[in-house]
Amino acid sequence: MPSQGTIGDRVRGLRLSRRMSQAQLAGPDLSDSYVSLIESGKRTPTPVVARLLAERLGCTTEFLLHGIEPRQRIDTELGLRHAELELYHGDAAIAADRFSDIVKAAGEDNALLAAHARLGRARALEAQGKIGRSVEAYERLRREAAAHPERLADVPLTVALCRCYQRAGDVMRARDLGVKALEQVNQLSLFHGEVAVDLAAALADAEIGLPYVEQVLAETGVPVSADRTTEILSLWQASVSAAEGEDSALAVQLADDALSAGRPARIAAQMARIAMRWAEISASRSPGFGQVEELVSRANDVFSVLPAESVEHARSLIALARVRLRSTDVHSAEQLATKALTVLAGEPGIMAASAHLVLAEVGLARSDEGLTASLERAGALLSAAPAGGAIHDREIAAVWRELGDLWGKAGSREQQTGAYRRALEAVGVRSTVAGAVTSAVFAR
Repeated sequence: MPSQGTIGDRVRGLRLSRRMSQAQLAGPDLSDSYVSLIESGKRTPTPVVARLLAERLGCTTEFLLHGIEPRQRIDTELGLRHAELELYHGDAAIAADRFSDIVKAAGEDNALLAAHARLGRARALEAQGKIGRSVEAYERLRREAAAHPERLADVPLTVALCRCYQRAGDVMRARDLGVKALEQVNQLSLFHGEVAVDLAAALADAEIGLPYVEQVLAETGVPVSADRTTEILSLWQASVSAAEGEDSALAVQLADDALSAGRPARIAAQMARIAMRWAEISASRSPGFGQVEELVSRANDVFSVLPAESVEHARSLIALARVRLRSTDVHSAEQLATKALTVLAGEPGIMAASAHLVLAEVGLARSDEGLTASLERAGALLSAAPAGGAIHDREIAAVWRELGDLWGKAGSREQQTGAYRRALEAVGVRSTVAGAVTSAVFAR
């Protein structure tokens, strides 16, 4: 049975294969000129007309409209849901492969499902940190959304691109896209739901549209969601089992239930990240730290119950420890930094180094012997940290700079200069500048 091309192509192909004229297909209900317009793509049949044509052509309405039989379509829908579950609760690389398989299977015969699969693949690439490739995919999808708004929504794509360009270090492009998305959602007065939350997170990172961020934060709050991982995985496995038993409809329903079960935690985690970012912005603009501590504490409450967010949990503990240091609660700061290291479970990188820097500040406040050991450990962790994108490199540079500051307070000029030099190298600056000048660069 021919399936390529448009609805018109399928109508014509089926009519010719059945040796029918346009007048015969039109019958007493339609005109042959109307059938001609449908075949040429100048008219799209209504659901009633589609059912009538399908009956006369001996195919299903589903096939006529979408180029795919009901069983094929539901299997493709199920594949999309399982790929989404892999993206959110499994392996992003496997998810990308599954979305790619769906794109190939759907082809041009089912443009809507293919578009959604390409969107899923772009999100999977982003989740893997392949920002360049994800930007290319999102840009293609955004052009497709402009040409075919019935297939894809433009706003989520604009938000995704804003987020990706920000991560890639193209701040101006990120801000332009953020402003564009903000104009669109303001026209809709949209302050709730995943689109609003994702936009607020992107705007907070770009430090634009802050009134909108504040409103989303105020209206949505920072809800604490229970960890439902066991339930999600159970529903996912049940969906797989139902599919193997050829009960595709039940498999889709179970997969939908699994995705719905994970949604509150995704929203909660995103709102917690917004709260953390808002706390950083507030701390840079106000000498007080009451609101900052409240926001960070609320974020910490969210991350503490979500095992998949261990790095963010550690980040919130470190941020809270720094707030306690500012209020001279040294003992609490030490406890929080130590807990962050426990949460990280020996994982190397920026977060662990930052926790050791908090412990170094505690050592400075107490003038104890643990100061040097904490600084040396932080330096070793930073040296072992893998390279990343522009945002990651700037984060490493900031921590190296902080390490240099603390070495200076500890009285070690040589170690201070070395840390400052590593900070410059992290952002691509190779320097043989003398220690005094290098120090001055970061002191400005």
